[in-house]
Amino acid sequence: MTLRAIRIAAPLLAATLATQAAAQDDSAQEDAAPTDAATTEPALDTVVATVNGRDIVLGHMLLVRAGLSEQYQQLPDNVLWEGILDQLVRQEVLAQSDMAEETPRVTLALENERRALVASEAVNSLSADLVSEEEIEAAYEEQFAQGAQGTEYNAAHILVETEEEAQTLVSDLEGGADFSELARERSTGPSGPNGGSLGWFAEGEMVGPFEETVAGMEAGEISDPVETQFGWHVIRLNETREKEAPALSEVRDQIAEQLQTQAVQERIVELVSQADVDKVDSEALGPAALSQFDLLEN
Repeated sequence: MTLRAIRIAAPLLAATLATQAAAQDDSAQEDAAPTDAATTEPALDTVVATVNGRDIVLGHMLLVRAGLSEQYQQLPDNVLWEGILDQLVRQEVLAQSDMAEETPRVTLALENERRALVASEAVNSLSADLVSEEEIEAAYEEQFAQGAQGTEYNAAHILVETEEEAQTLVSDLEGGADFSELARERSTGPSGPNGGSLGWFAEGEMVGPFEETVAGMEAGEISDPVETQFGWHVIRLNETREKEAPALSEVRDQIAEQLQTQAVQERIVELVSQADVDKVDSEALGPAALSQFDLLEN
């Protein structure tokens, strides 16, 4: 299916499901009629509709449902059944109509789609059991348990528009003014009403000049005016602490995913190196060939 066809089909399916859901809501107020138990054991190749002799099977419907957004996944099964089946019937009717034509674009799109799907299945197979618990624990020790995790800072600031205003604040603070009160009265930043408090933050979470200034301060110290793209800051560093390493249980999935991705990539590189690959140099056609979309219209 081409990108344009997908853009058309998705709203059509959404509209169909919305209509089915509305009909379901309207009928919900009526007494539900008893339904017969299923008499056919479901299978991927179970025929659910036939259009001019061509079958639509349960597997087609399952794939459509699996690709629905969460919003539509929540709909009752009977609503999804009617909506998805109606959509597939309409697509099959259109595909068989005189207006449909299996152009080179369609053929190429199907080849790309098949290649991508089969490759995805191969990746799933490669991913299975690639990473052991011992490897996860070793990676955790390397990344988190050993060595410092960095410093966290607890600070407050007063944000003003000009350097002169910031310098006046410094003078007032040196004269004994209360930092939190000045922040509430003069700060233009969102933390002003909270006395300028920024709470705890880690390295890399603040803009460069601000973070560099904080990193060079002692607890209880007030900075000279600092300029950033937000304006001029006067900063008070309240305290610092070393960031604690997270528990293995908190980052296990993250580490496993990292190791799995790395292992899959290494395996793919190995498979490619073993394959007989003959690539045409881009200069043979000219890199601009990749922009000749008119070729798809032939």
